[in-house]
Amino acid sequence: MYHQIARNKRLTVVYIGLFLLIWLGIGAAVGAVRAATSSGSYAADVGTGALIAALAAVGGVLFTLRSGSRLVLAVAGAQPADPARYPQLYHLVEALAIGEGVPVPAVYVVDDPSPNAFATGFRPDRAAVTVTSGLLAMLNREELEGVLAHELSHIRNLDTRLLLVVTTLIGMAALLASLIWHNAFWLRGRGRNGAQVTLVVAAAAALLSVVAFLVGPLIRLALSRRREFLADASAVELSRNPAGLLGALRKLQRNDTPLRRANHATAAMCIDDPLTHHEGAAHRLFDTHPPLEQRIAVLEGMLQGQTL
Repeated sequence: MYHQIARNKRLTVVYIGLFLLIWLGIGAAVGAVRAATSSGSYAADVGTGALIAALAAVGGVLFTLRSGSRLVLAVAGAQPADPARYPQLYHLVEALAIGEGVPVPAVYVVDDPSPNAFATGFRPDRAAVTVTSGLLAMLNREELEGVLAHELSHIRNLDTRLLLVVTTLIGMAALLASLIWHNAFWLRGRGRNGAQVTLVVAAAAALLSVVAFLVGPLIRLALSRRREFLADASAVELSRNPAGLLGALRKLQRNDTPLRRANHATAAMCIDDPLTHHEGAAHRLFDTHPPLEQRIAVLEGMLQGQTL
């Protein structure tokens, strides 16, 4: 597990650095387009574009570090769980956090009949665990403990940090691209340099779209699916009961209720990817989760005394 934690720390730095480089490339490319369509200095335009992009990238990284978790919770529609209404949930999270040796995370609930759960947070002392109302209604205490132990393991292994960085930085590119495309009419140039301005705006939107919808999915694919197997194993070690998580995954496998607010930005954080049912090989190529049947098979082996 310590190897996984160290690996996630390295990957977080790598992805932040990759994001900054991509942003610099976009800024330089947009500056080059402007230089090619105007009489200005090529070096000056490229440098200005790269500088503006660098400032935007640094702003995005700082936002991720300070407010990324709040954004994810807002997108998911999560609300703070009332301890009086969900005493069992609070007691399990507190006991598991103490057993895992991590600070007790904040607890949230999403009002959604689809059973699912996720953890988020850049640091363990600022983490949050979220479950849906459907999960609470479906699982018994033993199964809920297994799911929560899985999510606490993601916090300890710093999977939440890695996913938060990737999710918010890719989401930022998607948001900017969407804003530019939807406001293209108002952003189009007018007057003598109208065509040049329009071309620069289109180039910026196109490059951001590439980052959001091509580079972003490729980066998500780079996230090891083994982290789910490791979190499952850690959950069993923490709860000392493979049957709990095993029962929960079996029920999730039978679930046909779609998550209302599922999206590509947060799907990788869930205990089971809400955007796919792992129908075939083509789907599995783009999954950030291993198929549930594989995870169930591993847990069944552990229940029978086999090793991971």
